[in-house]
Amino acid sequence: MIFLFTYFVKFTGWLAYLIVFKTKVIYQNRNIQGRRIKGKAIIASNHTAVSDYILYLFVFFWRTLRYQMAEVLFKNKLLGFFLKLMGGIYVNRDNHDFSFIDKCQKILAKGGVIGAFPESRIPKKEETPLLEFKPSISYLSLLSNTKIIPCYTNGRYFTKDRAYVVIGEPINPLDYVDEKLSEKENIDIINSVLKKHIEELREIYERNKEEKK
Repeated sequence: MIFLFTYFVKFTGWLAYLIVFKTKVIYQNRNIQGRRIKGKAIIASNHTAVSDYILYLFVFFWRTLRYQMAEVLFKNKLLGFFLKLMGGIYVNRDNHDFSFIDKCQKILAKGGVIGAFPESRIPKKEETPLLEFKPSISYLSLLSNTKIIPCYTNGRYFTKDRAYVVIGEPINPLDYVDEKLSEKENIDIINSVLKKHIEELREIYERNKEEKK
């Protein structure tokens, strides 16, 4: 049901997406990671707006993305129903309910793709991105031995500018595990690596922007 509904939305919304987002995709290394995703994966990106979800839905068109979504999005019953049909994974940030990790793990075990924003929320105007990364994505990747595909977006939607996305090389969590350290310490290391990768993707975007001038 989720698969069919998601692709119905994608195919019917494709033209509107092209007009509104005018997306330009940049690759850190296209030979290693392009827009096609093979097998299970976790997509992790900076967070600029609710529309980030729409962007990645179409960037990775040929996979069904199951995105972690904050509880606030489900307060509107109609929107919440739509997001459930799209395979949205309910995450309640207020009551420290981590049942979503188990649900994500089951999806990954079936070869699915999870999408998430490690910052957990959209930065406020007075805050400087990137915000501190929550450890849940790194924990999930380590728990399920799943690669993380880091991405960066400039968040330029519904403007005359183009929406840029930089797709990075996948991160294998096991490459950063030190058996002498505790699980928490290893998760912190993976989390730091993930944030550093996304910061590097932001630098790639900035260089590309300068070259276009």
